[in-house]
Amino acid sequence: MIIYYVITFGFMIIGQLVSATLKRKFKQYAAQPISSGLTGKQVAEKMLLDNGITDVKVVSVEGALTDHYNPANKTVNLSDWVYAERSVAAAAVAAHECGHAVQHAQAYTWLQFRSKMVPTVQITSKMVMFVLIAGLAIMAFSGNSMVLLLGIVLFSITTAFTVVTLPVEFDASNRALAWMTTAGVVTNRENDHAKDALKWAAMTYVVAALASVAQLMYFIMLFMGRRD
Repeated sequence: MIIYYVITFGFMIIGQLVSATLKRKFKQYAAQPISSGLTGKQVAEKMLLDNGITDVKVVSVEGALTDHYNPANKTVNLSDWVYAERSVAAAAVAAHECGHAVQHAQAYTWLQFRSKMVPTVQITSKMVMFVLIAGLAIMAFSGNSMVLLLGIVLFSITTAFTVVTLPVEFDASNRALAWMTTAGVVTNRENDHAKDALKWAAMTYVVAALASVAQLMYFIMLFMGRRD
């Protein structure tokens, strides 16, 4: 288990560094006024309209980093500061979340696949660690590795979800950045800063996916080692 803790702790440190950089970048770009003078809400509404989407509402939600698109009720949910701010960071976040709305409207394959995985992942994520720990204990005392195998199957589902999330997030950012420049919402310089902010936001998903893959490989090696 020492290797597992090393992997987990290592990626935890990397995740904290990425998170700290992300907060610093967003603080920097949140202080940079956007030349078009649009609030996050106005940016979102304009992007939706420009993409022919009229059945999605833009709403404000409490909290920080609570921004998300909800395909179930077709709402772009923007945190308070993003909703009302007129900054490069607010515009980037608002456009990114609208990127998901565009994906939904255009039946983007990876988003559809990810959405279908959600109900299963909600169940497996609650069970996986208990099953893995039980599997390791049973294998250590009796040599039976079947419960561990079940844990690996459950963990592979949650890992697959983190991996599938990557193209969804990167594509949403690419759509947002391309539209903001074309629509004249930002200048080229502001677009570079928005790209930098969204890059670091995406890195949090990359770290999570790599950590999950590394942990999964560790449990697979334990299982294969015992099988040998």
